[in-house]
Amino acid sequence: MPITQNQGSTAGGEAVTVTGTNLGGATAVKFGTQSATITGNTASSVSVITPAGAGMAGVTVVTPGGVGGPEPFFYLPPPVIISVSPGSGPVAGGSTITIFGRSLASATSVQFGGSTVTPTVVSDQELTVVSPAGAAGEVALAVVTLGGTANTAFSFVDPPTATGFSPLTGLPAGGTLVGITGTNLLTTTEVTFGAVPATFAVLSDTQIAATAPAHPPGTVTITVTTTGGSDAAPGTFLYLL
Repeated sequence: MPITQNQGSTAGGEAVTVTGTNLGGATAVKFGTQSATITGNTASSVSVITPAGAGMAGVTVVTPGGVGGPEPFFYLPPPVIISVSPGSGPVAGGSTITIFGRSLASATSVQFGGSTVTPTVVSDQELTVVSPAGAAGEVALAVVTLGGTANTAFSFVDPPTATGFSPLTGLPAGGTLVGITGTNLLTTTEVTFGAVPATFAVLSDTQIAATAPAHPPGTVTITVTTTGGSDAAPGTFLYLL
């Protein structure tokens, strides 16, 4: 007597079908001690709306000819989102997002506003998903599981533009404080001088303060990376001899 979907929300309300033989004229379908609402019945199936419950419930079908079952049905707790990393991504999409929480193992989809994507279930506490494209701004992020839906927020951000920096030179030992200007800098995750990461602080959406790292004499490009993308500032920074 199989059940089309043997997992569902503790709140109930799931449409499931019990299949088998001699099921015609079913008078009741029980999930443990709770009665389900019968919505359809043939000789080979009974369609029901699940009642609320918890844990594992034995499903039985009562017909004029007797009682069939029990078959196990597992009530799943609703999901909980603890954090989303990163909490923003490029408007073009394509960023790998990790969602941490609880009761995530039965996740079937993740919704970014009006876009739905399929997650990869790492564990009951972790999902990964590739963000879709979206318009700049905050959208609702929803994780849909067989136990219910959890909601939080996610932001789509435009790519950064690095428009300039000052001073233009520094010593090979590093330590020069460099002000970088631009737009869409608020979600900066990295500043590099050539290939060398620098210590930095985001002052505003248009300004970053970075400390030039040690580097051999010569010129390098300063690149700013945000959750929206990367951009190289015009010109080069000179490490003096």
